[in-house]
Amino acid sequence: MAVPHSGHALPCELLHTLIGHEGPVTAVKFNSKGSYCVSCGKDRTLRLWNPHKGFAIKVYKGHGYEVRDVSVSNDNSQMASVGGDKQVFLWDVASGNVIRKFRGHDATINAVVHGANDEVLITGGYDQCVKIWDLKSRSIDALQTVRVFKDDVTSVLAVGHNIIACSVDGTVRRFDIRIGRMYIDTLHHPVVSLATTHDGLCALAACLDSCVRLLDIQAGELLASYRGHTHTSVRMGCALLADDQHVVGCSEDGNLQQSVSRIYFHQTAVICNHKLLLCSHQAMPVMKLI
Repeated sequence: MAVPHSGHALPCELLHTLIGHEGPVTAVKFNSKGSYCVSCGKDRTLRLWNPHKGFAIKVYKGHGYEVRDVSVSNDNSQMASVGGDKQVFLWDVASGNVIRKFRGHDATINAVVHGANDEVLITGGYDQCVKIWDLKSRSIDALQTVRVFKDDVTSVLAVGHNIIACSVDGTVRRFDIRIGRMYIDTLHHPVVSLATTHDGLCALAACLDSCVRLLDIQAGELLASYRGHTHTSVRMGCALLADDQHVVGCSEDGNLQQSVSRIYFHQTAVICNHKLLLCSHQAMPVMKLI
């Protein structure tokens, strides 16, 4: 598929290698301004980094099992993390203290995201459900639980008044909170990762048939399919560059596949300010800023 020229050079030069985790890195997220990032891994820690200068700022300890995902609030004061503990940890970024732990999932939690202007958290996991947590309430129990999936929930997004979640059951489901309605896109292959365009109109879905699909969120229409990489067995990420003109997919053959170039890769990618940050699920606990 031809991709229009965006005016921005594709990231292809290694700027920094961030070393510090004592095991595979499972996820990494930039803060809202792109000045810092937070990573998590199988060493049961979260780490705050300055990726532009290449050094670690703080280590957060408290999980008893691997940490699988993290989300940072828009004001950068708090972050939420999930994993094998089956609980949602809410952290104070500055002090490193756990503010609260939410309970209710019956299995490992795969994904977490802030929503509704940081008033709620949304999670999904191996127990085949999506849960919504009220950050303004004192309750540690879920505000709402959605049990409509037939297999593990692998990724969740909050886009305006919509919650978007994908599952190994081959579906991408959109929940319109305003009217209480669910919309289903069936892709017929396990879906393991989601990303959205910056206008929130389209969603990118990474599937285990070695295909990344671009969907119109409102209409449910398949806009494009991207192939050329190998992705059949493990959970790996997908992303769009900051101008939404290039799609980034992950490959099990050790490469990262863009629309026009291929560079060395690990297994998860995030984009911010035309910088590409990669982290490894493999034995080497490193992240690379490109």
